[in-house]
Amino acid sequence: MTQEIVKYMNMPQEEKKKRKENRSNNKTDNISGRWFGLLPFALKLLIQKKK
Repeated sequence: MTQEIVKYMNMPQEEKKKRKENRSNNKTDNISGRWFGLLPFALKLLIQKKK
């Protein structure tokens, strides 16, 4: 854990911004799960399984 913190602290500012942008982009992909929990995901799996 300490090694990860030190790596992050030594990382250039631009690289930190890129990582932050990537994380924010990934969050928008799973917005239904984020807002409504596991239920939409389970329904999606059931629908795909029937097809």
